[in-house]
Amino acid sequence: MKEFLRILDQQRWDDHRYYHQSRINQSLHFVSAISFVCAYVMLFIDPAMAAIIGWCVSMTTRQAGHFFFEPRGYDHVNQASDEHKEAIKVGYNIHRKIVLLSVWAGVPLVLWLAPTLFGLIQPAQGFSGFVHDVGIAWLALGVAGLLFRVVQLLLTQGPLQAFAWAAKILSDPFHDIALYHKAPLALLHGELLDPMQHVQHRR
Repeated sequence: MKEFLRILDQQRWDDHRYYHQSRINQSLHFVSAISFVCAYVMLFIDPAMAAIIGWCVSMTTRQAGHFFFEPRGYDHVNQASDEHKEAIKVGYNIHRKIVLLSVWAGVPLVLWLAPTLFGLIQPAQGFSGFVHDVGIAWLALGVAGLLFRVVQLLLTQGPLQAFAWAAKILSDPFHDIALYHKAPLALLHGELLDPMQHVQHRR
């Protein structure tokens, strides 16, 4: 358990220092984290709506921060190239995210063209039924995406890395709220990049 917690802490630390230097990205992660917590609650009430919130609000704000605002050049804070960071990233790097988001965007189109999902489900009744089916399909995609990467990590990096990453992903909303709740205020003060002084201290 001690080693598991050490790996979890290291994964969180690397994710923060490598991929969350932009205050805009941090602020979007704060918004994403709050909406993810709402989605967690909705899982017990309306799973389809939970998935819609998770993908359409939480994931779009989170990934917009990474794609459009996070610096992608040489990382002077950590003295690492973007290529190096992408190669060693434990979770979904940019390439994997593009694949996952492409599948996500394609789900509504597939269900529109094949309402029975090739005979696997009952066809939706009306637009609300279609939205519900899309939500359930997105929920399945989220679970599949998590399990797929866990299996990959199990085979390539071992069980501790795999299960620590799964724990990190599931607990990220709560961790991000604690970590980035001050980011919007810093952004309002004109600070576009986190000075990351704590990174220097931890080296």
